[in-house]
Formats: sequence, structure tokens, C-alpha cells
Amino acid sequence: MADTSEGAAVCPANSRHAPGSANIGKKTSKKSRPRRGKRGRRRRNKNSRTPPPHFPPELKLVNPTQYRFEHLATQLKWRLQEGRGEAVYQIGVEDNGLLVGLTEADMKASLKTLKRMAEKVGADIALLREREVDYDSDKTTRKIAEVLVRKVPDDQQFLDLRVAVLGNVDSGKSTLLGVLTQGELDNGRGRARLNLFRHLHEIQTGRTSSISFEILGFNSKGEVVNYSESRTAEEICESSSKMITFIDLAGHHKYLKTTIFGLTSYCPDFAMLVVSANKGIAGTTREHLGLAMALKVPIFIVVSKVDLCSHGTVERTVRQLERVLKQPGCNKVPMVVSSPDDAVTAAQQFTQSACVTPIFTLSNVSGESLDRLKVFLNILPPLSNSKEQEELMQQLTEFQVDEIYSVPDVGTVVGGTLYSGVCREGERLVVGPTDEGRFLRLKVGSIQRNRSACRVLRAGQAATLALGNFDRSFLRKGMVMVSPKMNPTICCQFEAAIVLLFHAKTFRRGSQVTIHVGNVRQTATVQYLHGKDELRTGERAVVRFHFIKHPEYLRLGAKLLFREGVTKGIGHVTRLIPPSQNQIQNQDQNYDKNLLAH
Repeated sequence: MADTSEGAAVCPANSRHAPGSANIGKKTSKKSRPRRGKRGRRRRNKNSRTPPPHFPPELKLVNPTQYRFEHLATQLKWRLQEGRGEAVYQIGVEDNGLLVGLTEADMKASLKTLKRMAEKVGADIALLREREVDYDSDKTTRKIAEVLVRKVPDDQQFLDLRVAVLGNVDSGKSTLLGVLTQGELDNGRGRARLNLFRHLHEIQTGRTSSISFEILGFNSKGEVVNYSESRTAEEICESSSKMITFIDLAGHHKYLKTTIFGLTSYCPDFAMLVVSANKGIAGTTREHLGLAMALKVPIFIVVSKVDLCSHGTVERTVRQLERVLKQPGCNKVPMVVSSPDDAVTAAQQFTQSACVTPIFTLSNVSGESLDRLKVFLNILPPLSNSKEQEELMQQLTEFQVDEIYSVPDVGTVVGGTLYSGVCREGERLVVGPTDEGRFLRLKVGSIQRNRSACRVLRAGQAATLALGNFDRSFLRKGMVMVSPKMNPTICCQFEAAIVLLFHAKTFRRGSQVTIHVGNVRQTATVQYLHGKDELRTGERAVVRFHFIKHPEYLRLGAKLLFREGVTKGIGHVTRLIPPSQNQIQNQDQNYDKNLLAH
């Protein structure tokens, strides 16, 4: 049986490595591979996904000895840790990929042994797919199988993936999420989306204008856990081994800044682009596709509303998508999913290659092909392995503030993502920078993750933190809460290596653009361009920006996206320029005056 860790199958284009990406059990000769320096290795990992790990062959598991069984169980436990709670076993496949297959009796015995191994390490198994193979002209029926092994949830340690939902207005994004998370089909007039809207005008117009979050769970057996059967969010979290958090973003062009903020701030693992079958690629569809690609977020496509169209219209929309994806700017390989078996293959191909883009066609009214998307989401692995998460957890605490609320009887509450470290109830942090460039002390009260209480927050997880009676007026989106030991650096000016994607005229000194870096969103002025007087569409340069309102906390190497009207560009931060001593003295005087005024 040759097996691959499901969590090890992904290495995104954004330079994070795949879980279990070490080639364990794969013998490679040093002579046959040229030696690379550290820089070469790092550059290679940024531009390609790491292939899934290669493990020693275990063609079948029939009546193993006790010693062999203990060894296999230990191996399974390690692979689950590498895949952050998930692993996929391929039974009946040799180490070189040859589909040998097993007889029906051997297959049953192997599955029984695998189930015993899973029970020993506190996991469940679910058969993903099984098929017959021809081997060596043998008349005996032989089969191969792929089995998902997943840890049973304990103490809220479920695997959490974030999926940003993109697409043009009226393409069916909110309706699709309503059907997935509520467990009921739509009536054709948008009933399924009503529970997702946050404002009255959204209900009246049927158009999303804000960012909302919806959860879809899968238990250890791969079964869907959602709000059907009157479950609460707490019950969903308790019953789920894997959680998909959908970030529902706005489709209308006038809410583009909100959509960009959702993509840059909430750090989605994947993006789901929803396209209406009857309208095709229209409105902001191309723009949203470009944003996801610019930010290097792996993307898959869902063609909705197939019940409104003829088969020919759906085919025409799919061909239109394939043409766009194959264009030189995209260089993607579209993969149409037409069966549950294709959905399993799509998830594996999607995680192995950065250029594969699965395409699903479905209906929210009839439920046609909806199960294929659920199968795909069920086995979709995380982008980082357990080792990388542990490294992030060992760093100092850094929590980015994305939302601010005032809750009765609770006080000030902030929502966001923990970038690094570990955050616990009662922990003392500092938040900032304020308009004067300072950081203020605070204490974390309670923590909630996916609307249920949580005592410990780990790197990469999103949550809301209660801050008690801390004055909300001192807070704003774009701030960070960090450990007092960090000594965070702030800047009013910074330099970035950029590419100008589009500009109607020329981009020069004095131009003003809105900068998006993580959860930071602020207007900045171009101070100067290194070695150039102006930029035109498609040109590159290192540019110095100056924030016009207040200093911000940035990280070197952070992805940057800027826009102003039709002007758009991307890049990354290359240098931070801290405020001068005179600026700090002036800020201190202004801060003291404000304190006296209070």
C-alpha cells in the first residue's frame, strides 16, 4: 500500500510549503542532483508546489503480526501529525505507481486492518473511491481503493481552512453558501441566502455589501456537519474534525475595496470564484480572478444556476472560462469535474500543481452536482504542515485587528487572525500603532473561535477577543496586538518593489493610491521612483510611499496591492523607514496635549 498524506498534497504559490513535504522513504542520489544554495532552494519553493511525500510501499495489510501492526499504527500517527489530522491511503498501488490491485478478500482484510490502526490512534476512516483494475491478464477481479483517515476532534483542535468566495454580483455566491451551510436547497428566489445577510439593504437588494463568515464542518467519517437539524455553531465545532470557513465577499464594483480587504486581511487558503451559467464571464469576474492570482491564492471555479440554462449554454460558459484560464496572463490548466471520482482526482491534482484549476457545474435549486463540491471540500488539505505551524507558534504573539465591536455586557471585542505565537485568556498585550505612533497596554479577556468559547488561540487561527472596558475609540482596523517583548517597528514611509498592472496615463511622483498590505488599508503618496521619472502599464520599479494619515505596522516581504480608480498594481515591501527623531518628539508633545485635554 503506497500512501500519501492528504495534508502533504498542497504547496501554494505563496511560498508556504506543503505538510509532510520531506521526501520520506524516497531514495535520491546526491550525484544525480546538483547542489543548490539556500537561496536557490528558497526561490524554487516559492515558484512551485512541493510534490506529495513518497512513502515505502505497503501493497496490502492482511493479518499483520503484532509488531508489524504497532509499527504501522506509529507510522499512521506520524502521518496524521504531518497532515494536521488527515491522511489519504492508496491501497493496492505499488511504490512505483503501478496499479496492481487486491482481491476482494485481501481488500476487505486490508481495510479492516486500517480501521484497527485508525482506532488505535483516535481516528476514523472513510472510503473515498474504489475501482477495478486489470493486472497481468489475471481473470481474478482486483480493486484499488483510496481511504481518508481523519482524527476524531478533541478539545476544539479541528482543521480550519478559509475559503474566500468571489464572483460578479448576482452570480449566486451567497445562495450557494446558504445551501451548503444550512443544508436546504434554494427556492429559486434567494431564500437560502437570507440568513447570510447582515444589513437590511442587503436583504432588500439581494446584494452583499459587507464581509460575512459562514462555517461548514466535516466529521471524522467525512460526513457534512452544518446547521441542518437545528444545530448551533457550538455543536458544529464540537462534531467536526475539519471546518471550512467561507468568507462571503461583495460582487458589486462599488464594494471593491471591501472585497480587496477581505482577500488581503483574512489570509484565505483558497478562493472560490462563482460564475453564473446564464451570464458567463461578466462584470467583476475577470477582476476578481486577477486579484486572487495577484495575491497567489489557489483558486477553483463554480458555475452556478445550471438549472436556468440549456446544456449548450452551460457548455459555452465552461469553454469561455477555459479560454480565459489558458491565456498567457493566467497559464492555468482547467479541469472540469463531472463525477464524484473526478472530484477526488481534482482535489489531488489541485494540491500537487499550482496551475490546475477545477471547474464545478451545479444548481442551488435542484441540488444537481452539489455533492461533487462537498467531496472536493472534504478532502481539500491545508497549505501548511504541522512543523511550519509549530515554528510560527514558537514566535512572539502577533494578532491583526480586522473588526471592532461593542457587545453589551461584554465590552469591546476585536476580531482578526493570529499571525504568530499563541494567545491565551488573561494574556497581556500591547495594541497599536495609534495616530501618535504609540502602543497601548491591554488584557485579553475571553476568546471565541467560530462562535464557541476557546481558551487557547494558535498561529493561523481566526477568532474574536474580548478586551473588557478598553476604550474602543483607541482602536481601528489595521492595528496589531503584539507581545510587549516584541518591540514592534512602525513606519510612515516604506519602499516596495511594484509592478504597475494598469494605469490610464502615467504613474509618477505625487500620485496618490490606496495601499492594501494585510489588514492595513490607507491612502499613500508616491514620494519618488528609484531610477525612473514615471511608470507605464506593465513596468516595474522600486517606489517609496508615504502614508498620509498615521503610521502603520508592516512586515518586510509582505504582499502589497494598490489601487486608485482604474489604476492597479502589486508588489511586496522591501524596506521600512521608521519615523525620524524629530517626528517622534512632535508626536510625544501632541500625545501629552491630548492627555491634558482629556
